[in-house]
Amino acid sequence: MAVHAGLGRSNVVSVSSASLCPCSRSPSFFKPLELSFGSAKFRLTGVSSDGIYGIPVMRMPRHRIAMAVARAEPDRLDEGEAKEVVGCDLSEEEDKHSEEQHKASQLKDRVIFGLVIGISVGGIILAGGWVFTIGIAAAGFMSAREYFGLVRSDGISMGMTPPPRYVSRVCSVICALLPIWTLYVGHIDISVTSAAFIVAIALLVQRGNPRFAQLSSAMFGLFYCGYLPCFWVKLRCGLSVPSLNTKIGHLWPVLLGGPTHWTVGLVATLLTVSSIIAADTYAFLGGKAFGRTPLIIVSPKKTWEGALVGLAGCVATAVILAKLLSWPKSLLSAVALGFLIFFGSLFGDLTESMIKRDAGVKDSGSLIPGHGGILDRVDSYMFTGALSYSFIKTFMPLFGV
Repeated sequence: MAVHAGLGRSNVVSVSSASLCPCSRSPSFFKPLELSFGSAKFRLTGVSSDGIYGIPVMRMPRHRIAMAVARAEPDRLDEGEAKEVVGCDLSEEEDKHSEEQHKASQLKDRVIFGLVIGISVGGIILAGGWVFTIGIAAAGFMSAREYFGLVRSDGISMGMTPPPRYVSRVCSVICALLPIWTLYVGHIDISVTSAAFIVAIALLVQRGNPRFAQLSSAMFGLFYCGYLPCFWVKLRCGLSVPSLNTKIGHLWPVLLGGPTHWTVGLVATLLTVSSIIAADTYAFLGGKAFGRTPLIIVSPKKTWEGALVGLAGCVATAVILAKLLSWPKSLLSAVALGFLIFFGSLFGDLTESMIKRDAGVKDSGSLIPGHGGILDRVDSYMFTGALSYSFIKTFMPLFGV
């Protein structure tokens, strides 16, 4: 005796009971069949002349229908059919279990490597000078390599001609040299102009037919991964006025530079980096807890609720650190700097999301386990250094001391 369930073209669950009674096909010999789909329960008592139960239902996966029949009437299933239904159920459970294990492993890698990166970056920021500049140069070089890799991907190269590989490599090297040159000469304008001129010449003298798409993508890469990181060097090393109000400076060991080591540039860099981390963290947690309204199409996982929580966390972090470090002295300046840091972080993240969306990839690379590529980690920092430096130089008298 067998029970068969199927979904017809008219969205009707058909339950066929063959040879329920060898002596009669009368409906009185058919036992009522009960099916459960979530919270909804159906009792099937009607039967056609050929032994078919029928009831209209909403759209529903076929394996769920079969599993419901198995739970309702396990004694009516043949041994092979029962094994098939149970196997489907076990397969789903195994897939869920493996997915959970993968997510747990990914989260573990993310936390471990995040802590390692955070401690390393903190030490580099405290060191300053050439150590900090070399770190920025290395990040700029690797970000440029990943950027030009995205430009050459199928998703982008189908719509435009990517620059030749030798031009991409030249741009990557220039992106690494620009921060070093900025620290050496103290300004950016001449170096960036010269670099753009070199890249334009390299594109124009290439064999074949130079395209404007090649020039535009190369110039944006130069701006995005070379010019913008230079402002972090300007922020950390250029604002060398001592932050005399910072109490931690008076306790700083003389062997590590003493009180004069704590400059406005160091305090401003620590505040900016910490606020970016807070913005990303609070936005993620807020989106997970309250996220309902999508923020923008280029990044579907971001929500307005998460953005608002991230904004609040960023501003609060900037204000708290301003009080602890006694910089800036004005509360209004700290709040304004927190707002500026958040929007710079957000739009830096969205800019990279737009590039990855066109490229058709999830991550810019796989260099950092659990985090993706370098560009995935520094996208929030691209515009923020320039915005913080410009705000401090322009709108904060005596650099907020």
